[in-house]
Amino acid sequence: MVHDQILLEFKKQYGYLSKYGLQIIGIGNLGNEHNVIAISTPFIFDHTKIPESFMGLDIRDGTSEDNMPLEFQNINKETEYIWAYQRFEDYVDNHTNLIRGALDNPIMTREEMLDALCFGDFNKHKAMCIKWENDGTIPKWTKKGSH
Repeated sequence: MVHDQILLEFKKQYGYLSKYGLQIIGIGNLGNEHNVIAISTPFIFDHTKIPESFMGLDIRDGTSEDNMPLEFQNINKETEYIWAYQRFEDYVDNHTNLIRGALDNPIMTREEMLDALCFGDFNKHKAMCIKWENDGTIPKWTKKGSH
């Protein structure tokens, strides 16, 4: 299927999420013939509503650092992993009402908020982080006073 048709179908199915900040950027190429659908979302966005791939193309989401909460800004990449699962847990625990309001779901559970913010599947992300920490791929989490 032609990329324009794929993008049009993606917009038909997921365009309603624009009211929550979804921006559909277009088809991008990551090299080696790896095409993706590029989107942008605010930090507080329900990623469970977006698939990992669509019609054979992976979905790639980006949020600029200046649109991130302070807890996710100015990270020392040598000693911290920006997407540490513990950082998401702290954020959800400290901003429950903000998240529920932004996602228009006043009864959202902690688990639902973690899934929403953490790429659609918090437990999967947590398991990957633990593996990466054990492998030395990412720095081990250390609680800081500012987080």
